[in-house]
Amino acid sequence: MQKERDYYEVLGIEPTASAKEIRKAYRKLAFQYHPDRHQASEETHRKMLEINEAYAILSDPIKRRGYDLPRGYGKRVPKFKQGSKVRISTNSPSMYRGHTGVVDKEPIKDTFRFWYMVRIKSKDFTTVSRFAEEELEEADR
Repeated sequence: MQKERDYYEVLGIEPTASAKEIRKAYRKLAFQYHPDRHQASEETHRKMLEINEAYAILSDPIKRRGYDLPRGYGKRVPKFKQGSKVRISTNSPSMYRGHTGVVDKEPIKDTFRFWYMVRIKSKDFTTVSRFAEEELEEADR
């Protein structure tokens, strides 16, 4: 089974790259590997296909979000070390005081990522609910 390529690595950019930086990296590589600049070779053809695929995903904000989230590249997802702990405390009313202490970060990160993914443009709750159920089913697989 072939290892999935990191599209950011293919384009030679960081996961925090802007749309302008993505476009600039794509154009540079497309110019460098374009078939008109080289004799037809399998290696050049494969590289150009890889560059085009990476650009198609990373240049589209929705496809990019879908690519980034499972890999932990989402800008709004906090970065946690695997298996680390976080102290949760609050200055809120007494009803929350029993909910402070040290907890694992992984469930927090998963919850944060889930709700970030649910945030879509539609205000129709059934659409959001259906989207959330599909994501949970995929996560269970």
